[in-house]
Amino acid sequence: MRDRAEVVDALYRFGLGQDIRDRELFASSFAVDAELDFRPVATKFGLSFPLMTGRESIVDTILGTLASIDTTHVVTNPRVELAGDTARLTAIVEAQHLPSEDHSRHLLLKNRYAVDLVRDGDRWVMRRVHIDKVWHTGEPAVLFGS
Repeated sequence: MRDRAEVVDALYRFGLGQDIRDRELFASSFAVDAELDFRPVATKFGLSFPLMTGRESIVDTILGTLASIDTTHVVTNPRVELAGDTARLTAIVEAQHLPSEDHSRHLLLKNRYAVDLVRDGDRWVMRRVHIDKVWHTGEPAVLFGS
């Protein structure tokens, strides 16, 4: 049970690290060679978005994008499959985005996450994160610009 909780904790660190702008906490959720695939979400909005690779690049890109946006991430329905020092996590993540200077506008995303993780010492880290949008409400421009 401890490994299952630690696997889910990687996704909690991912969400909370963004929400409280804690670079170290956010970075701790990723393997050095991590990949984050937000392309399925972007495609559903008619946008082109590159595959993000490498922990530092992912952290810089995400935290830079959210610099003027207040966020809250809620993780539900986590399911974990363990196989030695690797794991597979699926979950639903609700991500609320509001411009820091104008909370009358928002973008709420409900996404499915499929995550491959590896054990890194006493902690689990995400190696591959695939995000796909289930539904949204609000203004995509809040996150993606005009």
